[in-house]
Amino acid sequence: MNSPKEIANNYLGIGKGKVNTPIPKMFLLAVLAGMFIACAGVGATAAGVKSGNAALGAFVFPGGLAMVLIAGSELFTGNNLIIIPALHGDVSFGGMLKNWVVVYLGNFVGSILVAAIAVYGGAISGAIATSAVSTAVAKCSMPFANAMIKGIGCNFLVCIAVWMSFGAKDVAGKIIAQYLPIMIFVIAGFEHSVANMYYIAAGLFAQGNATVAAAVAEAGVDTANLTWGNFFVANLLPVTLGNIIGGAVLVGCMYWFIYVKDN
Repeated sequence: MNSPKEIANNYLGIGKGKVNTPIPKMFLLAVLAGMFIACAGVGATAAGVKSGNAALGAFVFPGGLAMVLIAGSELFTGNNLIIIPALHGDVSFGGMLKNWVVVYLGNFVGSILVAAIAVYGGAISGAIATSAVSTAVAKCSMPFANAMIKGIGCNFLVCIAVWMSFGAKDVAGKIIAQYLPIMIFVIAGFEHSVANMYYIAAGLFAQGNATVAAAVAEAGVDTANLTWGNFFVANLLPVTLGNIIGGAVLVGCMYWFIYVKDN
């Protein structure tokens, strides 16, 4: 395996390549990553509902990051590590922010696309649809500070997962390395901005179905907070800020200082 110091130095080139990717390709790679994470969300919800054990979804969801890492794509949360080459002077902070914005928008498009396919294609229906709405309501009902703190915890683990995958030198090792940190963040109930792009959009789309809305009302779920406004302001905003702190600061800045700064 690559040592942590080797990972840090290797990422200088990886991050530079990400920043220098032409914007059209960067955006399309980000759309793919959003689709990968959203597909993992579909599978995780279905696994939890069909098994009667919500925790089972945590064993399915790591497949999303596995696709991101192996198939080739750009994920906003993992790209928070671009802070490492930015601090080292290999890329500009403007280039880093350009990558974050383009990738974030692409992730959003990909996530929304899969949410629409899953809901309107019928994959999210019945009890799965009721669960999807309930999950979206819970995510839109958190206090701002709670959502941000859960976002910090999430992307600390996601970036550690990405970091560990770069330690492996074969495909199997990369998949295994990222698996446990991702499973942990899901079980812990932390908040991932790109995953939430799917989860909340799926809940909003499903709630538009009269049958689903009736089942949700019968289950006693108050959907008053499930709005597009709360999607963006009450969840995505604080969770994204938390993700940046957890990934760029607690992982990226720390490893830059430990392994790269004195080079």
